[in-house]
Amino acid sequence: MSNTLSTKTKLAYGFGDLGAAIVAAIGGFFLNAFLLDVALLPAASVGLIFLLATASDAITDPLMGNLSDRTRTKWGRRRPFLLFGAIPFAVAYFLHWIVPPLDANGLFFYYLLIAILLKLGFTVVNVPYTALTAEMTQDYNERTRLTAYRFSFSILGGVSAVGLHPVLVGLGGEDVKLGYLISAGIMAVLIAVSSLVAFRYTFEPDPETLPKTPPFSFMEGVRVALGNRPFLIVTGIYLCSWLALQLVQTNLLLFVRYWLNAEDSLTLLLLILQITAFAFLPVWSWVSARYSKRTAYLMGALIWSGALFGVFFVPQGDASLMPIVAFFSGMGVSVAYLIPWSMLPDVIEYDELQTGQRREGVYYGFFVFIQKLGLSLGLALSNALLGAAGYLNPETAGVIVAQPDSVLLVLRGFVSLLPLVILLLSLPLAWIYPITPQRFKDIQSELQARKTN
Repeated sequence: MSNTLSTKTKLAYGFGDLGAAIVAAIGGFFLNAFLLDVALLPAASVGLIFLLATASDAITDPLMGNLSDRTRTKWGRRRPFLLFGAIPFAVAYFLHWIVPPLDANGLFFYYLLIAILLKLGFTVVNVPYTALTAEMTQDYNERTRLTAYRFSFSILGGVSAVGLHPVLVGLGGEDVKLGYLISAGIMAVLIAVSSLVAFRYTFEPDPETLPKTPPFSFMEGVRVALGNRPFLIVTGIYLCSWLALQLVQTNLLLFVRYWLNAEDSLTLLLLILQITAFAFLPVWSWVSARYSKRTAYLMGALIWSGALFGVFFVPQGDASLMPIVAFFSGMGVSVAYLIPWSMLPDVIEYDELQTGQRREGVYYGFFVFIQKLGLSLGLALSNALLGAAGYLNPETAGVIVAQPDSVLLVLRGFVSLLPLVILLLSLPLAWIYPITPQRFKDIQSELQARKTN
């Protein structure tokens, strides 16, 4: 297995994250408003749906990682799941944007079931896909570059999705529900194609050359993860940064709609944020190679913290400063995408040195769970507090209603101060992250010596 990958291989691998990016971006920015203002679900019900759906992820994500670790086929350990999971994942996404003719109780159970199925589809495809990073190359900086390719497609896919989604919804005219179906159908096709391309043009090492991974239980997988200190630190960094991002994503549309009264500016703000995040991926990759991954994360998180602090003081009805805020936020969001995921493969080498086993799937399973946990907690927490603050559902789908001051205050907090506090919690974790470039070289040398002997 070569440590230097061809551009074609890195492009194919990056394209494989397009499906997850579409689900995360459109779900993050639009799903909450869709369920509240189009499906007309009460805010408390929306929060409960995603809290319950996440409970299933706590089991399925680590188990999927364990399963992919022990799978042996002619296509490898991970790639078969990209092939056979692509279509079910896409169908589950499409079903999430239907408003069936059911009463409030029926809608609650429908969206709960579909949320669980969508998360399961995400698990089956994304856990094995992300675990490929640690197997395709064992070079410290090449892993960061491969992760940069992945998130280049992720961010550009998110930019395209959030820009195209309102246009596609608009094709339904006054029938908002039809517009959502049009958008969901087109996005579902892209979700399936991205996984199939990654299956076709990526590779895995021969499973016979890897250390054997014996079967172990779910609780054993938990014990393995909890016993790896660098993994716990990286997980804390990722959970804090991702939850901060999801809180902003979940509530940004509602904040722009009800506080700024400038919903037409949303697409521009999202484009500035996502394009800036994409543009800074090579910058943070260079900082990581020149100094360390820890240094890159600390710099980006501090910039993002300043932007979040400024959002709280944006005057009501005045969106003029938001493009500047979006630019600096994009700089920080970029490092939150890149660095935790590029740290994770190094943690796996640390585990191999300690145990003699390669368990990429276990660790990536937990990491994908953290990714979905951030989105679900953002939705659950947001809607619980919005409901308590007195959020008003419109009587007709797509209509904007005036919200009470208590709801406006909660929305401001969700896009500024609360994510700021959570993000600041990640800084001491990044500071104590122990796998420096030199330490990684030492780990690789010890592993190589062990294999030689």
